[in-house]
Amino acid sequence: MAFKGALVIDTEKCKGCGVCITGCPNKCIALSKHVNGKGYNYLEVIDENACVGCANCAVICPDGVIEVYRAKE
Repeated sequence: MAFKGALVIDTEKCKGCGVCITGCPNKCIALSKHVNGKGYNYLEVIDENACVGCANCAVICPDGVIEVYRAKE
């Protein structure tokens, strides 16, 4: 049974450190080319179909700006 994940990212609190990107097994997240109000390139989902909701990104995020939701397909 496959799972589908959905990420909710607080882009205004994201500092763009990129630590979460290393934890993503499917490489479905990356830093945006745009910046938030603080001037940081924030995290964004680049391939929402690849996300399986493993939550590695949320666990490894030092600022806790990522929420992961998971549903069965």
